[in-house]
Amino acid sequence: MQVFTLHSGFLNMLQTYKYEGTFVLECGKSLPGITIAYNTYGKLNVDKTNVVWVCHALTANSDAAGWWPGVVGEKGFIHPDNYFIICANIIGSCYGSTGPLSIDPETQQPYYSSFLLITIRDMVNAHILLRKELGIEKIHLLMGGSLGGYQALEWCVMESDKIENLFLVGTSPTESAWGIAVHTAQRLSIEADSSWKDMNAEAGQKGLKAARAIGMLTYRNYEILVQKQTDPDSEKIDNFKASSYINYQGEKLVNRFNAYSYWLLTKTMDSHHIARGRGGNVEVVLKNIRQKTLIIGISSDILCPLHEQELMATYIPNSTLIEIDSVYGHDGFIVEAEKISVALKDWLQK
Repeated sequence: MQVFTLHSGFLNMLQTYKYEGTFVLECGKSLPGITIAYNTYGKLNVDKTNVVWVCHALTANSDAAGWWPGVVGEKGFIHPDNYFIICANIIGSCYGSTGPLSIDPETQQPYYSSFLLITIRDMVNAHILLRKELGIEKIHLLMGGSLGGYQALEWCVMESDKIENLFLVGTSPTESAWGIAVHTAQRLSIEADSSWKDMNAEAGQKGLKAARAIGMLTYRNYEILVQKQTDPDSEKIDNFKASSYINYQGEKLVNRFNAYSYWLLTKTMDSHHIARGRGGNVEVVLKNIRQKTLIIGISSDILCPLHEQELMATYIPNSTLIEIDSVYGHDGFIVEAEKISVALKDWLQK
């Protein structure tokens, strides 16, 4: 399937690739084939040297120009006039790739809660299948933030000879105990919803709203919420601005995402550890990443704090670390698109 849309003056193409072989998962089980939804922008040049692959974060989709404007697209450095840009929706999501809402061939019903556990490496193996299908032998730049960075790191380890340059922002080489604790609290919220595991796509929506509320406290931070959501009325005793903001963000996610996918993908993030099965030493694995690497950290990020990017910069041999001073916390990797685009351009063109 191909869907063509006009995206800020350039052609944006949503496509799907169906892999009909057995897709073996890291957990030891398998899926009877998978579907991968992906977007492309721009054109592949004759010698196939202009490929940029964008890996997306938790609740994003394959339309990178839509969720990362200012970095990817008409107003960003990663422009379709110069690059052939690819972004694939991760398996486990609800935006076109195989996930909990997909039909199980054995039952002819959606998987829902029976969908198998997937890891970051499973996501990357799906990307690799798509890379091969598209006939791409070299990726000029592989890039991602947050969960997207998890994928990019894994991919550099799994196919080091295919990737020339690596860009990471707001990410880390392993999921932290802090991140796992946050995700567990989010899943508990979903599981506490009385409709959780009902056999329909709307199951767990109230729980998903609560999970998003927990997430927002880690995507932002004390400073930005006080700055943006403090009520000017000192006489108020209810209906506070900050409360309305959190409710609004929860409703927004419920209207565009799915609780089964959210529950599953937080499990996937918990599994992230680049040294699993590779000797257990993160520093040694990082030392073996040979790509020219740009690492950006956001000063106020409490979900993937700056010291995690500093760790990577210490051990990845050919790396550059840039700190962006921002009050927007983890969401700074989206909000500070202009600063990120300028830094990426300066680094890549050196």
